[in-house]
Amino acid sequence: MKKIAIIILFCLGSVAVGFSQSLDEYLHAAAENNPALKSYFNEYLAALEKVPQVGTLPDPQLSMGFFLQPMERFMGTQQADLRLMQMFPWFGMLKTQKDEASKMALVRYERFQEAKYDLFYRVKATWYELYRLEEEIRVTEENLDILQQFERLALIRFQSGGIGAGSGSSMSGASNMKQSSAKSPSMGAMSGGMGGGGSALPAAQSNTAMSAPSTMGGGGAGMRDVLRVRLEIMALENSLQLLKDSQMPLKAEFNQLLNRRFDEPVVVADTLMDTALSIERMAMLDSITENNPMLKMLDAEAEAYESQRKMARLEGRPMIGAGLNYMPFSPRTENGFSMGGNDMVMPMVSLSLPVYRKKYTAMQREAELRQLAVQQKRENAVNLLAVEWSGAIRNLDDANRRVMLYQGQTELATQTLNLLMTAYTTDGSDFEEVLRVQQQLLDYRLGLITAIVDQHTSIATLEKLAATELK
Repeated sequence: MKKIAIIILFCLGSVAVGFSQSLDEYLHAAAENNPALKSYFNEYLAALEKVPQVGTLPDPQLSMGFFLQPMERFMGTQQADLRLMQMFPWFGMLKTQKDEASKMALVRYERFQEAKYDLFYRVKATWYELYRLEEEIRVTEENLDILQQFERLALIRFQSGGIGAGSGSSMSGASNMKQSSAKSPSMGAMSGGMGGGGSALPAAQSNTAMSAPSTMGGGGAGMRDVLRVRLEIMALENSLQLLKDSQMPLKAEFNQLLNRRFDEPVVVADTLMDTALSIERMAMLDSITENNPMLKMLDAEAEAYESQRKMARLEGRPMIGAGLNYMPFSPRTENGFSMGGNDMVMPMVSLSLPVYRKKYTAMQREAELRQLAVQQKRENAVNLLAVEWSGAIRNLDDANRRVMLYQGQTELATQTLNLLMTAYTTDGSDFEEVLRVQQQLLDYRLGLITAIVDQHTSIATLEKLAATELK
């Protein structure tokens, strides 16, 4: 049994080949296929198209008038009046409008980045949960096999009355049980105790057990051991079925994140190793305040409102227009002589007069207040991120402590179970204690797996907050 613990700890300290590659492939598929993420990206692309729209001059205005009856003028007979005018905003207005549109596009981009890292976190967390669930199923099946060996061992002692050849058979059964346990490195434990289900012995053994005379030496105690193990087996089979039933909704959630069919198979790691944070904690907090997409989005929004404030100030300046007025004339006859007929071209300049100043003042004040509101949102977001960072660090520390705790408890429980099995195979005593320590050992192993999963989930949370991969 000591050998089993050594193998378990060794396997928990190694990474299965293909683990990172498998998870990275799922993250890549989620980034390409998730419809919500693609919608955020298309919103960003649409916002980019706004930049060339606001960075150009207003369309020129062309007005044309034709006389139904030619107008007799000194210059001749006027046929029409054509005017072309181009308005020019105040100096710097176009550049400011482009800056504002670019900042709003950046807001959309950072919103897309936030959605991407949130999606990555959900994919990782769900993938880790699937790993934990599969480990629980595997460990529960192994535990069920061990209990069935306990049942056979108790039945042998019951049939033999706990003496004579039965002791040799018991030793053989215990040896087989230990060998079966040694086949399962990285074993977890049953969660919350052994839960329900049913198991039956082979018919011949069952009939023999039930028909054994009650006066056989140690027979009553031996039968109690058999029935007690059967109760544990029934409970464990029910727990195993519950775990298997829990797989389908979790896989459906994972496949939904990847925009796949809900029943697509999901490959998880064979083994997750215990991990640690690779960056100093306060440096991690600094990285969060510098790189978090939410904060970058608020920064870009504040800069956009600053551009809007400048736009409001520039809109209060006159707009200048330049154009031409073209009037075609045809010669007119006066006293038998042809008069005039020369076309007239007149340059024109126009100037808008922004005299209603309250409107422009209110526009500037609106932009300033919106900018102030965004700055306050950012301050609040920094506080909330610090709280979330603190919680993730606490969860990581707790997971680290539990890893060390369960590793030590696994080793001690293994030694205790080894001693109890030796005593039971010798004189048949303390069988209930054997079952209790066996369950404790498996609980510790499952606790170790859960703690390692919590480590990875906490680091995934920090990666989401810092918008980076922690190697």
